[in-house]
Amino acid sequence: MTAAPQHPETMSLEQWCALGEDTSARFELVRGVVDVSPRPRLDHAEAMIELCHQIRGQIDRSHRCLAEIEVVIDGGARPTIRVPDVVLFERGAGQPMPAERVRLVVEILSPNNRRTDQVVKRAEYERAGIDAYWIVDLDDGPSGVLLTLVDGAYRAETVRGAFTATMPCPLRIDLNALSPQA
Repeated sequence: MTAAPQHPETMSLEQWCALGEDTSARFELVRGVVDVSPRPRLDHAEAMIELCHQIRGQIDRSHRCLAEIEVVIDGGARPTIRVPDVVLFERGAGQPMPAERVRLVVEILSPNNRRTDQVVKRAEYERAGIDAYWIVDLDDGPSGVLLTLVDGAYRAETVRGAFTATMPCPLRIDLNALSPQA
């Protein structure tokens, strides 16, 4: 395992983009500061792949769905770049991807990220104007909270099992298929 790069001072968007690829950990940029967290557990990684597979089979060619894509939430002087577990976005968007090209982000909860995903990222994605944000909890059934942007604020709906979402587009998802016991 390689050591995470050390950046004691804040970074610009240009400095972040110049870092290159590193898959030893999960890196995000939060208000200009590099945030490092462990790579996802096996069940978490499996759920990301399964969810991408389910979504990809239902979207048109004008969109793409991928796991762990960098999304620019705030490109200002102290930028924030998040790496959601699953991202549905408009085809032709560059990398790192501007939030305005993103239609859906999904975060799968892990023991070390619950508060960040449920509170911090929710507020960031809402401010960035991302149409839909889903929070999936594999340890609760599994279950999901579907957040849909309405008049600039997220409205929540809790789901279990198979469900149909209308935002950002009609999607039929089976949360039970995300569980390693499935």
